[in-house]
Amino acid sequence: MTYDEPLPHELALAAVLDEGRPEAVAKQHGRGKLTARERIAALVDHNTFREIGALTAGTGPDGRPVPADGVVCGTADIDERPVVVVASDFTAAGGSSGAVGNQKIERLCTIAATRGIPVVMLMDGGGHRIHEGLDAKEFAIGVDVQHLHTRLSGWVPLVAAILGPGFGAPTLTASLCDYVVAVRGIATLGMAPPPLVKAATGEVLDDSVSGPDAQARFGNLDAAVDTEEEALDAIRLYLDTLPSNAEAPLPIRAAEAPAARAAALLDETVSADPRAAYDMYDVLAGLVDEDSEVDLRPAYAPNMVTMLARVTGHPLGIIASQPAVRAGQLDAAACAKASRLVSLCDAYGIPVLTVIDLPGLAVGIEAERSGLGRASIRLSAAYGAATVPLLTVVARKGYGGGYVMMSGGRTFSPELVVGWPHAETAVMAAETAVELVFKRDLEAAASPEERAAKKQEIAAAFDDRASAVRGAEGFGYDAVIRPSETRAWLAELLPQLPRHRLMETLTPRRHGVEPL
Repeated sequence: MTYDEPLPHELALAAVLDEGRPEAVAKQHGRGKLTARERIAALVDHNTFREIGALTAGTGPDGRPVPADGVVCGTADIDERPVVVVASDFTAAGGSSGAVGNQKIERLCTIAATRGIPVVMLMDGGGHRIHEGLDAKEFAIGVDVQHLHTRLSGWVPLVAAILGPGFGAPTLTASLCDYVVAVRGIATLGMAPPPLVKAATGEVLDDSVSGPDAQARFGNLDAAVDTEEEALDAIRLYLDTLPSNAEAPLPIRAAEAPAARAAALLDETVSADPRAAYDMYDVLAGLVDEDSEVDLRPAYAPNMVTMLARVTGHPLGIIASQPAVRAGQLDAAACAKASRLVSLCDAYGIPVLTVIDLPGLAVGIEAERSGLGRASIRLSAAYGAATVPLLTVVARKGYGGGYVMMSGGRTFSPELVVGWPHAETAVMAAETAVELVFKRDLEAAASPEERAAKKQEIAAAFDDRASAVRGAEGFGYDAVIRPSETRAWLAELLPQLPRHRLMETLTPRRHGVEPL
């Protein structure tokens, strides 16, 4: 045989690629979905994908061979940076992976670990192949990939897109990822598929529970989008903001100006009235480079904003109160959301900016039932353990324990702490303090009108004590500045910051004890 003729391995490869399986490809397109290899081609730089294990074959429940054992794997570049890609192939046994498929995933995870490059998972169906899992000889050994995934977390970025059924193992795998996006209309998530849930509990799962928008509200997704193209674009933007691994330099890009209108209105956006709501997204748009924002889990705990963005091309993690939702109060979900952002940034050496405008910690029966005490201390532990530079801006209200837990003042030794002109900080709002401290005086009032007047009179005496100038007098702030001046301070500081700030260790330890 000469090389003018297709070689045996080339014929075998042609039979498993999309071109050799037109019926399977047509069915996938009929579902309104791309194939695994089409998705990879749309995501990565042209002609950079190198498939690994294309000629592997598993066995389906009908005894027929499963092409590539249901998993398409390989290395590629995204925006000229290397990654590994794992894509479940729904056209091959529903994208499930058997013993060989798991070996392929393990191999790709090992490549990611040793080369220090991100892992991108494109999920459509998948999970452990059931008929193999029913055999203890196969299942009792466990799944090595689970250990590898946990070890990769914090070393290299882990990214997942849910592009089809994602019940069970895909949901669990995605939950370990740094960034997860799902496509409306084709993606589902959950601990178990509807038939299993129906058999076990009698409940009926539908999109109100397992659809992308619902799962985003539950905090299991960073973004729900309308098309596969949007999902792949979101992955590219996220990866562009992070280094390839925990020890790689931060990806510095060309400086971009913030959105012009947002920057022009920045000084007017934050009202002097502490009760007036405004949208924190409008504030952040005036501070960061235009179109650099990667909003993380916006549908979950919307009273807290967490995002990655850039200032003059430098990556920055942002935690910010959202006064437009529940006045930005700090509840258990908001604490969890903020803790995760601190953890993510600390893993990859990204500075964290905290913008505070909140009335304090949530109070009441629901706050107690939610475990807010534990959640708030978890946030405190995340800030306290962080080795990356911290920066704090007090935009307006900063009261009580919420102010402290969100790195208010010098609580966690920030590299910079500034107050904006209308910043107010105190253990609690003056009106609340009057009710507690001057209760007898108020109860002595002859009428409700007199009581209200007396309360207002006493509270007014404390107005100046919570002001930004007063806070600066006690050196709680490095400076009091206009909102429009903040970007210049950040732009000057970010290039000077060390990758990791120096921490003084008073007691030798492996790590703090994770709050329950």
